[in-house]
Amino acid sequence: MQGSYKIIFFIPSLFSLVVGAMLFSWIMNPVSGPVAFLLRHVGIVLPNWTNSSAMAIVMLCLITNWKVFGYNFVLLLTGLGSIPQNVVDAAKMDSIPRWRMIWDIVLPLNKGIAFYVLILTIVQGLQYVFTPISVITQGGPYYGSSNIFYHTYLNAFVLYKTGNASALAVITFIIFLVLLYVEMKFVEGRTGEYE
Repeated sequence: MQGSYKIIFFIPSLFSLVVGAMLFSWIMNPVSGPVAFLLRHVGIVLPNWTNSSAMAIVMLCLITNWKVFGYNFVLLLTGLGSIPQNVVDAAKMDSIPRWRMIWDIVLPLNKGIAFYVLILTIVQGLQYVFTPISVITQGGPYYGSSNIFYHTYLNAFVLYKTGNASALAVITFIIFLVLLYVEMKFVEGRTGEYE
């Protein structure tokens, strides 16, 4: 049964971001989308999220989370499954409360995988949000839904400001270098302690 849940949650990570972006923009269309249709029957008007930077960012986050959630869920679930059963049984025999077991056993034993998922989510969020921005908002309104990747693309291939694009690419490289260092120090570096 657990395998079927993993498959259901993992399926969105197999879809293309272009498909996801177009699907979400159709579902959340404020005029003719299914969500707007259902909300209209209740008496609620879906705001035009394409005219608001904040609402556009919320939509981009929904699309990116839809894509990333399943993979991260499977990773965290695998980490929970790797906790030794004898440790859990010993905690139950000692009548340790469930919240204490989670705080003192489950979280420390899954700290490495949780930190890895955090770094991976940041990197995927920075990368994956480019496609929905390009397909749906093109950085608008007034570059309010843009990010450093889209600005780099815009400066390099649309505005032909190669100097600005190069500077943004170097900043992006430094950000990824810092994230890689943090991941290697706190996740990869801890694996030797337990061997």
